[in-house]
Amino acid sequence: MCGIVGYIGHRDAYPIVIEGLKRLEYRGYDSAGIALFDGTSLKVSKTKGKVSDLEACVETQISKTGNLGIGHTRWATHGVPNDINSHPHVSNSGDLVIIHNGIIENYDSLKQELIKRGYTFKSDTDTEVLINLIEEVKTKEGVKLGKAVQIALNQVVGAYAIAVFDKNKPEEVVVARLGSPLAVGIGDEEFFIASDASPFIEYTKNAIYLEDEEMAIIRFHKGIKVRKIKDDSLVDPYIQELQLNLEQIEKGGYDHFMLKEIHEQPKAITDTYRGRLLRDEAIIKMAGVEDNMKKFLNANRIIIVACGTSWHAGLVAEYIFEDLARIPVEVEYASEFRYRNPVITENDVLIAISQSGETADTLAAIKMAKSKGAFVFGVCNVVGSSIARESDAGAYTHAGPEIGVASTKAFTTQITVLSLIALRLARAKGTISSSDFRRYLLEMELIPEKVEKALEADAHIKEVSHIYKNAANFLYLGRGYNFPVALEGALKLKEISYIHAEGYPAAEMKHGPIALIDENMPIVVIATKAEHYDKVVSNIQEIKSRKGKIIGVITEGDTVVRELADHVIEVPETIEALSPLLTTIPLQLLSYHIAVMLGKNVDQPRNLAKSVTVE
Repeated sequence: MCGIVGYIGHRDAYPIVIEGLKRLEYRGYDSAGIALFDGTSLKVSKTKGKVSDLEACVETQISKTGNLGIGHTRWATHGVPNDINSHPHVSNSGDLVIIHNGIIENYDSLKQELIKRGYTFKSDTDTEVLINLIEEVKTKEGVKLGKAVQIALNQVVGAYAIAVFDKNKPEEVVVARLGSPLAVGIGDEEFFIASDASPFIEYTKNAIYLEDEEMAIIRFHKGIKVRKIKDDSLVDPYIQELQLNLEQIEKGGYDHFMLKEIHEQPKAITDTYRGRLLRDEAIIKMAGVEDNMKKFLNANRIIIVACGTSWHAGLVAEYIFEDLARIPVEVEYASEFRYRNPVITENDVLIAISQSGETADTLAAIKMAKSKGAFVFGVCNVVGSSIARESDAGAYTHAGPEIGVASTKAFTTQITVLSLIALRLARAKGTISSSDFRRYLLEMELIPEKVEKALEADAHIKEVSHIYKNAANFLYLGRGYNFPVALEGALKLKEISYIHAEGYPAAEMKHGPIALIDENMPIVVIATKAEHYDKVVSNIQEIKSRKGKIIGVITEGDTVVRELADHVIEVPETIEALSPLLTTIPLQLLSYHIAVMLGKNVDQPRNLAKSVTVE
């Protein structure tokens, strides 16, 4: 969850670390800290709050000099967010300093043993336990820092990405990972450390991504050595060239990253199908699918595992896979799937969906499925991420960096990729006619233009948002392909405005939720022209008779729902299976405007983080 940044080289470390922390603040923002070493003195400043609060503390607490620095922005696991629990943590001797992302599950037993040996603890964190364990090993075994880190990590249970240095060895930083991402940027006589590449993209395009159970000893003037934590064997690291650019991770004139990313969706969807959807040739070309076509076609079923917004994309995929390709699909919460002893066979295909490619529960589900012989196909956005590496095959969404914690373009690009896969499999199985296949390809090409049209309703949606910004509860209803969109719309409102909201299949309303409806309850109904249109209209009439306030998301030109609803938001007409790509747009904007009007931090909602790398 947390953001890690480090630098060792010939530049001043402070500005690099601070700017890097700002770019990683989507990973956690309840506290932040920095440690600098200038060859003589170790300087540590940390505080509850955001990176801007840390900057203010640094001004009064420490000097900013030093060519070695590590920084951290935190999402609290062990210990409440406060100054003491913030990272970095220093060992009892004051020599060793650490920053850590993850959870050490056996920290308490390790802590009790260290207390018996005379160690004292200032914080409630597992991280302070780890740095003192490293110090104990280093002292007791008489080994160098790198070896001490390796021995200590073989004693811990859990997940981690760490960066450690010893003030007595100021030209060396030791990093390691298990379950949490860590990248090392390779510059000219300088090295950068970060949870992802965004903090150092303007300094170098060359990076090493550590694999699970790998550590690296980074020595200024001497380079980098990567080793396996378990057996100390040397690893020949793969240096890859980054495709990210600085403009992609800046706001570009928008007030918030979330708004920018909502408006990026036409381009993101185009980038997702570019080179894959070849309408003139009437083919869909995806190497990960083509190379494993037999696995898909011979599958008894497809299991989709994901969390949060990605789970909702999986639900949309369930409809389209079963409808078009006639393959049975089960959609599972990754966090539940891994713990319920699921039946998995070598005839199953597991599709794992994750924006970051680092979601801990989804990664665990992948490993379980692979151990049972299932074929694993990953769908993620981040090139070189853990899910991309763990999967047997996969497809990137090519959405570009998504910084806002509440996913928007991740959802629509995931649906785009999954729709392309379903269409390709349907064509291979012969469950879709040539004419219908061509019709889908044409309509998919038109979706970005139609998303642009849907975005034109922004000003109207802002007006509707103002009317309902003080509502205590919302209900979202949809049927068929748009039931998952109702779930996603409710999630967006909860995430960033903190208003309670629930998504339901429209027909389920009368099986309980209808009891909540009165003149104070706004109900968002996705009522586009589709197979279940008349049924949804009946549901709207049931709401209206109980005085509920109806916000209808309708197909352009619809007059029936317009007459019944208190407010309508139009989206262009499209094929029903592709309608979630359009109907989700007004729901994203509705949640955004309500949150802004309530004065909430849209990009950094409380208690949340973008990349969930702990259970």
